[in-house]
Amino acid sequence: MKRNSNSIRRSGLTLLELMIVLIILVGLIAMIGPRLLGTQKKADARTAQVQIGNLASALKMYAVDMKSFPLTEEGLEVLVTAPEDEALAKNWDGPYIEGGKLPKDPWGGDFQYEYEVEESSDGKSGSGSDFPRIFSHGPDRQPGTADDISNQASSEEGSDEAGSSKKKR
Repeated sequence: MKRNSNSIRRSGLTLLELMIVLIILVGLIAMIGPRLLGTQKKADARTAQVQIGNLASALKMYAVDMKSFPLTEEGLEVLVTAPEDEALAKNWDGPYIEGGKLPKDPWGGDFQYEYEVEESSDGKSGSGSDFPRIFSHGPDRQPGTADDISNQASSEEGSDEAGSSKKKR
């Protein structure tokens, strides 16, 4: 018996059909990929801002207990480690960070901390009413670049008035 060529069923896809499907998929990825990457960068920056806000809240709780913000040299570690000085340790009510561990920024780096106290005209330290600066070096991990993320505007650094000096504590 002779088989009719029309009655034979094809199974699978031809090479041409596979190539067309691949071209369509590559085109979709080319259009959607950059948008997804841009969204990830924005999400990482927003995550860093939220983490900085959480650290700022923890610093406020620390300052209520200890009556001042930690010195720049002490850094953020004071939020998770009690002071060695017994007089200070009795006021410390930490850890002030949930989990007892400082978070990393979205790019795997440590958050940075600076606290500058204005000196009054008589040479004594002021009340420290300025809030500490908490910042991340951002995705490039280089200090002082445009992608750094901070809880303070970068324009504040050069806006000191004449006669008032800032001293890093």
